[in-house]
Amino acid sequence: MKPEPSTGELFAQYVIPTYGRFDLRIARGKGCRVWDEEGKAYLDFGAGIAVCSIGHSHPRITDALARQSQTLVHASNLYYSRGQGLLAKKLVEIVGHPGKIFFCNSGAEANEALYKLARKFGNESLPAAPRHSVGEWIEPERSRYEIITFDGSFHGRTLAGIAATGQQKVKTGFEPMVEGFIQIPFNDAPALVAAISPRTVAVLVEPIQGESGIWPCDPHFLRTVRAICDDHGLLLMFDEIQCGLGRTGTWCGWKTIADELLPDAVSWAKGIAGGFPMGAIWVSARKLALKKGGDILLSDLLGPGSHGTTFGGTPLACAVASEVLSVIEEENLLANARELGAHAMRELRAIGSPLIKDVRGVGLLIGIQLSERIVVPGAGKRPAALAFVDLLHAAGLLSVPSGARAIRWLPPLNVTRAEVDEAVRIFREVLSSLSEAAK
Repeated sequence: MKPEPSTGELFAQYVIPTYGRFDLRIARGKGCRVWDEEGKAYLDFGAGIAVCSIGHSHPRITDALARQSQTLVHASNLYYSRGQGLLAKKLVEIVGHPGKIFFCNSGAEANEALYKLARKFGNESLPAAPRHSVGEWIEPERSRYEIITFDGSFHGRTLAGIAATGQQKVKTGFEPMVEGFIQIPFNDAPALVAAISPRTVAVLVEPIQGESGIWPCDPHFLRTVRAICDDHGLLLMFDEIQCGLGRTGTWCGWKTIADELLPDAVSWAKGIAGGFPMGAIWVSARKLALKKGGDILLSDLLGPGSHGTTFGGTPLACAVASEVLSVIEEENLLANARELGAHAMRELRAIGSPLIKDVRGVGLLIGIQLSERIVVPGAGKRPAALAFVDLLHAAGLLSVPSGARAIRWLPPLNVTRAEVDEAVRIFREVLSSLSEAAK
């Protein structure tokens, strides 16, 4: 009898190679740990890239899946389902300002909804006269469509998402780019003012950039962006797909930076349902004047037929997401993220290794910047972060590379102090082995 193919052989023959995968074959998980097919345990400080917000195989997620699957798994969005309404209510309450929610299946889809909201806003709303001149004034009948984003940003891998993303590596090979996106330097308010034109409709920013190395917005910059958008009649949209819903120690990542701020729209995904595919956007209920006369709430601008998804907000997805948010709330995991995030950063800085250039982050969204002097044996042409993560894996710690020289720590929000200390110990030992090898 022909032997069954290995997992690696299955992928090599049948799976399109869109991912640069590490040589790990994960078989199961529990809490903050996963095990590979050979039974080796790993402390998981990647959590599916900030997805498994309450760890692996949490019993309340398992129970919610089982209960809802026995009642109703899917109902078309042609109909109402109460769980979707209740989850939307909870998310609006988390923002703390009147608005409405659209549900989808991923972060890329959530950002697509933001792009369409901005286009609709630019085409149908009556632009307010700017308080400061931006050159040629736009006539009411002309549309605005251009969205300003930032260098180092990441907004997904759809065609519009890569056009919005401020990293050339995701764009290469997919030219021409979707029209209507420009990138400017991050945390640079003068550059933002200079980039605004009569075509500009919105600014999209990650309050904390994740994929390029955990770079928070400067609080003054974020407040200035809000003021600039107000001055020029632009939408301010936050991409909180990685930093939102508890990761920073607050429900909304931007509130960790500038609590009083309010965007016009926000995208979420990743940790919203603890590993079950879901995305969402919140849109403010601010009033808009329409070109055709009358007014409308921004949260009602994407009306019937303007946007949709087959699987967004199913009863099953909403049941799981509601349970995840309840666990975070009831188990006081926002405080845990703040306290243990601060503890992890203190302990990492205390290592005092010349191979660590910087440790930065907010809550359990942590970036460890490696020094330019680090040399990883056998790395070849691979970035230092990628080669270093391989060493961490061999030592039993899952981490996520972020840019060429940064390592992300994104553990579950219910990680324990003992697990944080264990991760720091492993990190220290791997650094120490490199220092010894360099002697």
